[in-house]
Amino acid sequence: MPRYSKEGRAAVVAKLLPPQRLSPQAVAAQEGLSLATVYKWRKEARIEGRCLPNADAQDSTQWSSKDRFAAVLETAAMNAVETAAYCRRWGL
Repeated sequence: MPRYSKEGRAAVVAKLLPPQRLSPQAVAAQEGLSLATVYKWRKEARIEGRCLPNADAQDSTQWSSKDRFAAVLETAAMNAVETAAYCRRWGL
């Protein structure tokens, strides 16, 4: 079973984030990983507090309550300019 570096995992998880916002299935196919591995890495990133809404959620109204709360925590210490940039990045 191959081991992946933290940087490699971060690169895979980054594909789930904007601007790419690929589905876990697409990332698994691109990277040659099992779907379970991509889901596990996404779950670990969420546990670390990173906001990773489901790829099929077209806008924030479809985010889970956990993802919404993570977004609130991420933006709590931001000023208005940073919050606006965050919202644009996520399409809010």
